[in-house]
Amino acid sequence: MEQDRAQRAIATVGTAAREQGFTVSIAVVDLAGLLVAFHRMDGGLAGPVDVAQKKARTAALFGMDSIDFGQDARPGGDIYSIEHTNGGLISFGGGVLLRDRETVVGAIGVAGATVDADQQLAVLGAGAY
Repeated sequence: MEQDRAQRAIATVGTAAREQGFTVSIAVVDLAGLLVAFHRMDGGLAGPVDVAQKKARTAALFGMDSIDFGQDARPGGDIYSIEHTNGGLISFGGGVLLRDRETVVGAIGVAGATVDADQQLAVLGAGAY
């Protein structure tokens, strides 16, 4: 995973979040879910720091965006309660896979705005990667 591309994704999310009036935390992880790059915007709350990392980890470890993962992890779903594994997972939007051409190389996680805005910002960051 390229550090320059990770930083570009973070910068893109940070700019868009600021324009929308949000202060978010942004995490980029590799395929193993290990942190590659991270940024907490000035004034960002402490709670989203962990949430952003877990959103990215969830996407990377399971090879799907966290919003899609959540469909199967909801009550009555095939993998209900799986978010209690792997040191904690997140089963709602804001974790998006990162690709180098067609190859998945990691994921980006965004937390601190609304769930919908986190998802949109993460998609924007993935596009900039």
